[in-house]
Amino acid sequence: MKSYIDMLPEIQAALAAGTPVVALESTILSHGMPWPGNLGFAAEMEKTIRGEGALPATVAIIDGRIKVGLSRSELEQMCSSLNVGKVSRRDIPVYVSTLRTGATTVSATMLIAERAGIRVFATGGIGGVHRGGENSMDISADLQELAHTPVAVVCSGAKQLLDMGRTLEYLETMGVPVIGNGTIEFPAFYCRDSGYKLDYAAKDEREIAKIINTKWAMGLSGGILVCNPIPHQFAMDFDDMEGVIDTAREAAEAANVHGKDLTPFMLNKITELTGGESIRSNVQLAINNARCAARIAVAMALDIPQF
Repeated sequence: MKSYIDMLPEIQAALAAGTPVVALESTILSHGMPWPGNLGFAAEMEKTIRGEGALPATVAIIDGRIKVGLSRSELEQMCSSLNVGKVSRRDIPVYVSTLRTGATTVSATMLIAERAGIRVFATGGIGGVHRGGENSMDISADLQELAHTPVAVVCSGAKQLLDMGRTLEYLETMGVPVIGNGTIEFPAFYCRDSGYKLDYAAKDEREIAKIINTKWAMGLSGGILVCNPIPHQFAMDFDDMEGVIDTAREAAEAANVHGKDLTPFMLNKITELTGGESIRSNVQLAINNARCAARIAVAMALDIPQF
């Protein structure tokens, strides 16, 4: 895949020197936040990572080329969302061969980051098993990617519109360690807890880095999910959000929205129903995750054993 990747020289030099790098997805820019606020958000994410001693590498596909690290003009292109598709793992060869432009989801970003040599990735919330997924089989590709691709994903749990319990069960079945950063609660994206407990609670990012390095030094395959809850002051009430999600789901059913279009539809509806409060929470949790991921990447570079 490397012959299809364009990497910013700064990122290429950092990886060669062993400097910590954190991957970022582009779907949150193109399909998760409105223009032009998403451009300011992208700048804040990159500033936060640099402030912790790591380098940010936003991933996207532009005119058929896989990009690891975006220039200012490329960030503007992704944020303006003009003719920008949504790219999961399965879509990568289609977008590359047909010279299309697309924003990468968690699964696509993980795959590309690993091929580029980046082992830590910060996102908002992962996809998972959708409510009713036991009948619809609507399960995010993110979970299989976590099972097979050796990248540590820092998130605020799974999006609350999903089935939290089944998502955790799926991750357990696939052997994916799920580590809480200072919490034993599985976060629910906008909310600090979901009512589900985690098996492991690390005290800080240094302990998480040691766990990650040890897993890969032992030759164990697959990724690790790091759950970093939204800061208290930006968290939303779980029960209130359940009511909002139920209303958004009814709207999706009425509009006959399914598959890959469901999550963006639901998120847009949630934004509308919360008067924009969900977007503000999304921004803050994502920045907090970028900070956490950068600290983990820096600690991984210092820790022994190395993989």
